[in-house]
Amino acid sequence: MPFGKKGSGIPSQGGSAFGSTTFEWEDQFKQGNIMWKVPRLIRLNDNAVVREDETAVFFRDGKAIWYIDKPGRYALTDLNAPIVGGLVKALTGIQQQAYVYYLQRRIFDGKFGSKEPYAFRDKDFDIVMLRLFGEMRYRISDPTIFINQFVGTFNIETSAEVEDRIRDQVVLLIYNILGKMKDQGVSVLDLPSNLMNIEEAVLASAKSAFDQYGVELNKISGLNISLPDAVQKAIDTRSSMRAVGANYLQYQAGQAMVDAAKNPGGTAGAGVGLGMGLGAGAGMAYPMATNITQGMSQQPPPQEKRVKKCPKCQGDVDENARFCPSCGFDFSSQGLMKCPNCGKDIPKTSKFCPECGKPIITKCQKCGTEIPAGAKFCPNCGEKVS
Repeated sequence: MPFGKKGSGIPSQGGSAFGSTTFEWEDQFKQGNIMWKVPRLIRLNDNAVVREDETAVFFRDGKAIWYIDKPGRYALTDLNAPIVGGLVKALTGIQQQAYVYYLQRRIFDGKFGSKEPYAFRDKDFDIVMLRLFGEMRYRISDPTIFINQFVGTFNIETSAEVEDRIRDQVVLLIYNILGKMKDQGVSVLDLPSNLMNIEEAVLASAKSAFDQYGVELNKISGLNISLPDAVQKAIDTRSSMRAVGANYLQYQAGQAMVDAAKNPGGTAGAGVGLGMGLGAGAGMAYPMATNITQGMSQQPPPQEKRVKKCPKCQGDVDENARFCPSCGFDFSSQGLMKCPNCGKDIPKTSKFCPECGKPIITKCQKCGTEIPAGAKFCPNCGEKVS
């Protein structure tokens, strides 16, 4: 009997007096493929070559009717072979309406990932859209069930389609476990520390989920649950929250007030925007407002903040600020003058120096008129101020 042409991956068509074909799955076409479908219907006198790592499944009328899992070359005319003989009796006729599927019995490694994000309702962040990916290890445990479910029920004929469905099933299992964790009050902030627990839970529930497909899931590893950037930032600040002793909303409120002190306009600016962008929406505004006082009382003062004194109200102001956030004083050179007594920079409108306490308004040495601070000439007689 003729064998398939080398390098083709497809058996030769005919070549004997009876037009028979020998089917075999050549090694170079098996790499990375869990299944191969013989490209034509089988006939009497055909031969099937089965290797040690393969199973040949005969499929007809939407279901698997037999399989061969022992290595050898099987002729469909050999009525003395108990398996093949029973098959031939079931396949009498000129052209048999049956296909052969080759399956690999070895363990496969693959990757999985969510095609659509999973909506996780969190007590702090409301609805958070999660994505996940990881690695899996699986094998075919029951060839008959596998062919019936994947080929017969779902009309799947390629390895890529098989792997897609296995990946989808793994993702569904993880989604189911995330749903149970959510019902138990687990926050999205706790998910990174529970990845190994999730992997173990997937394997524990995999048997009942995959037995119906004739597949055995052996391992889940490298699970990663991807959070939105804003939520990931919240996880990064969790250690700071513990040191402060505040909950998340209190911590964000305190950070917003610190940002306000740095803002020349005196508003929260980006700090509030950060808190409002973490999934809570407008509903977070009220709890933030009610927790500002408590959050600020628990927020330690910045250790490396450099400040200067406002010469008008004596308040502490960031050294780079142009205006005082309390009184609005302008720190530019137009708003300052030197105290004639101590030489410190003071507001031009000062009547007394806030540093030395001495009066700033002087009298003209010629006419005795009071001269405003910073004036270079007497407003009454024009005498130059010395």
